[in-house]
Amino acid sequence: MSFRPRRTALYMPGSNARALEKARNLNVDVLLLDLEDSVALDQKEMARDQVVEAVKAGGFGHREVVIRINGMNTPWGEADLLAAASAKPDAIAVPKVDCAEDVYVVGRKLNDAGVDQAVRIWAMMETPGAMIRAAEIAGAVQEYHGRRLSCFVLGTNDLSKETRTAMVPGRAPMMPWLMQCLAAARMSDLTILDGVFNQFNDAEGFVAECEQGAQMGMDGKTIIHPKQIEDCNRIFSPSAEEIASCRTIIDAFDAPENQSKNVMTINGKMVERLHAEMARRVVEIADAIAKRDEQKS
Repeated sequence: MSFRPRRTALYMPGSNARALEKARNLNVDVLLLDLEDSVALDQKEMARDQVVEAVKAGGFGHREVVIRINGMNTPWGEADLLAAASAKPDAIAVPKVDCAEDVYVVGRKLNDAGVDQAVRIWAMMETPGAMIRAAEIAGAVQEYHGRRLSCFVLGTNDLSKETRTAMVPGRAPMMPWLMQCLAAARMSDLTILDGVFNQFNDAEGFVAECEQGAQMGMDGKTIIHPKQIEDCNRIFSPSAEEIASCRTIIDAFDAPENQSKNVMTINGKMVERLHAEMARRVVEIADAIAKRDEQKS
């Protein structure tokens, strides 16, 4: 499939062997196997070995497997990167990316180690520098050592800590930064995943933030608990009504008699050809999700 759904990306602590085993059966698009924030200092090396062993063993099915390493400026970063690369995950998530050079450093090390280009880089966008330099970081894909970059992951908890911005319902204080990162991601055709919602027992609040992220244009959301999976998958999937409307638009513009038309009235609404292109993406997403669901059954 040309489109890969990334609606729901679940963080799993690398130090928890039971969680890593359970991950193979969860209905998520992405598994973020974590060596950073969720792992205690005295468990870093154990978690690294455990995650690498789990990824090498496979069995994750359709799920995209991403290893989040510790920062390259920490005592564990370099070893994490090389160990993670040896496991050949789909991607390596790099925390606290502050500028394009941070992407190049990781890309250089992967290239020098002969790591397959299929192993991508996901940039954690969670510092004031990342917010200011989002476009520069996204532009790293234009350079040889930055070509692996494929996704922005918003780290809203760290961003709140670093900027002293309050985490409030609606996220108004953060909205300019979130939209700036989204625009930068779209500029370079990167996926962008929204940050976590911490109150995993607040289902209503979680649904509201998922709906906000989807309306903003996020491709999906990072989550911290399995109970958040179902709502996240649903909200970041096109609805049956939306899919049907998009197919109607596509069929209208694809009709031989309408090939020269750039604007039409469909069901009482003015629709331009650009809307047909938008509709094709929605249908592509829906078809990819349907194909994935078939693989699960």
